[in-house]
Amino acid sequence: MQLVSDLVALELGFIAYQAVRNAMFASVVPAFHLSDTLLVGTIVALGWLLAFWLGGLYRDYYVRSPFAEAFTVLRIVFIGSLIFFIAIYTDSPESYQRSPRYVFLLYWLLITLSVTTGRVIVRTIQRTLRMRGIIRIPTLLVGTASRVTDLNRDVNADRGLGYSVIGMISLDGHASPDVALLGTAADLERVLDVHRPVEMLITTDSTSHDELLKIAAQGTDAGCKVKIVPDMYEIVSGQARTHQVYGAPLIHVNPELMKPWEEFAKRLLDITVSILILIIGLPVWCVIALLVRLSSPGPVFFVQPRVGKNGKVFSMYKYRSMYVDLNRGETWTQKNDPRVTPIGRFIRKSHLDEIPQLWNVLRGDMSLVGPRPEMPNFVEKFSQMVPYYRRRHKVRPGVTGWWQVKAQSNPESREEIESRLRYDFFYIENISFMLDLEIIVRTVFVMLKGHGRA
Repeated sequence: MQLVSDLVALELGFIAYQAVRNAMFASVVPAFHLSDTLLVGTIVALGWLLAFWLGGLYRDYYVRSPFAEAFTVLRIVFIGSLIFFIAIYTDSPESYQRSPRYVFLLYWLLITLSVTTGRVIVRTIQRTLRMRGIIRIPTLLVGTASRVTDLNRDVNADRGLGYSVIGMISLDGHASPDVALLGTAADLERVLDVHRPVEMLITTDSTSHDELLKIAAQGTDAGCKVKIVPDMYEIVSGQARTHQVYGAPLIHVNPELMKPWEEFAKRLLDITVSILILIIGLPVWCVIALLVRLSSPGPVFFVQPRVGKNGKVFSMYKYRSMYVDLNRGETWTQKNDPRVTPIGRFIRKSHLDEIPQLWNVLRGDMSLVGPRPEMPNFVEKFSQMVPYYRRRHKVRPGVTGWWQVKAQSNPESREEIESRLRYDFFYIENISFMLDLEIIVRTVFVMLKGHGRA
């Protein structure tokens, strides 16, 4: 609906702009014929749709304030219009350059007004369809019986939310009189698999933080949009920032991590940098491969299964830096490990053993920046120790990351794992294209200083 609305609004806005421009600036700029106006308007509209998509304007805006949506439209159209008119101005006759400011403001205001008006109309239509039950969002309620009863009452009081409650998961073993009981916390994984709700709302006043995190992690792993009703004390004391969904205070656990343009830029950076490094440094990589082969019997590359985005297992490549030991198993390398070869010690110290992972980056298994991928057996072990560990798999694993440039150790205890997760989650919750650039620059300095693993 938003896409169609934007396309129509952009076309009408361009036609209105041409009409007003012809009336006000006929003596300054040449007029377009109707056929030319429709053709140019359609081409320009397609460009705007791409800009809106890159700006994240097609991502579940029903949960956001209409004012935030209008401001985003205004900002994107302003920047796009400015770029558009600078390009035209530099390649236009003198007659057109006499009044560029007025033409620019006119275009910006008309396009912003038409798109915003269209989106307000779409919001109204969508809310009406949700209130009538035509648009429904299958929703699972999780919590204690009393809190689920209250939440269900609030949800039913505002049908415009579109929530269609399919049942509840009881955290205290009691059922709500108004909601179908689908099981307890132990049944959550099965219920998510069978009913496949789109959203999961959690409300409780007695669950421990670890259990709450485990429940939220199970929901996000199942692809649910998880929201938590915060405890009133946390709201009053300022310890929780709520996300208003048509006036309902909810903490959104798994919001979209990056805007589409940032995802596009991140992937483009991955591909470009990987190709450049592999091609430019090809003679060096061949020499390293030869030294690895001559240093000890065994293959040049070390291949090992790792867990990637959304739990997908892939084969990760590295230069072999240790003597071949068939009885080694899946273990971490210790400091001053005697199994490390002489050339292996150098390439590990300088991080050059990671270069073959750029092939994983090109394949899409990994990114240049992200949490380090772990072996499957360690993922299972850590997931049992820390329930929310699998949240690391919401993004592509990286060749380098925030943890690599800040602290380096092999986590074995729960405390060490949680310490490393704090770095990983800091990156995930603050992920941006600029942060990726910062980490890449920091990684270069770490490599130059030789602060890798010995």
